Amino acid sequence: MPATRAYHHGDLRRVIISAALEVIRSDGVAAISLRDLARRAEVSHAAPAHHFKDKAGLLTAIATEGFELLAAALTTVPAGTAHRLREMGARYVEFALSHPAHFEVMFQPHLLHGDDPELTAAKERTSRALHSGVEDLPAARRGPDVRRAGLAAWSLAHGFATLQISGSLPPLDDDPAETFRALVDDHPVAKESGH
Repeated sequence: MPATRAYHHGDLRRVIISAALEVIRSDGVAAISLRDLARRAEVSHAAPAHHFKDKAGLLTAIATEGFELLAAALTTVPAGTAHRLREMGARYVEFALSHPAHFEVMFQPHLLHGDDPELTAAKERTSRALHSGVEDLPAARRGPDVRRAGLAAWSLAHGFATLQISGSLPPLDDDPAETFRALVDDHPVAKESGH
């Protein structure tokens, strides 16, 4: 084996994840191959398996990173912010549009190691962040079931982001996050009078 194919990267894990994200953006998650990623990184074909074990391990690492980034984006909207839940939804849309490869992987549990503790923790942080926005709503706005209100809010942001990414929406005059804000202003879960 040529010397150039040895472990010469300072952070091979990051190199492989970055290459995988590029492949997902251009060709979709089905195009991921650890052997191809090794070739792109100019390392032995066994090197990615050393870090991720298998394709599901790589996709789990990508999903974990995605949930961590999403939780960070949601928590940038401080408690007490006017229309906090709406702003969190807009951040959700912005995250999805700026990280489409992560977004594609995060919500396909059949591709992931669902019992991975880092993935579980990242998903829980994201869920707590979203639920904190729902819990901030006045009781009259969220209704008696906080869980159901959270599901409605998540579905609204996730659905809009998915439609935008897939090209299913008509061309928008505004930034998609601005369009999302305008769409949810009259939605009973998202509208926050008195904040």
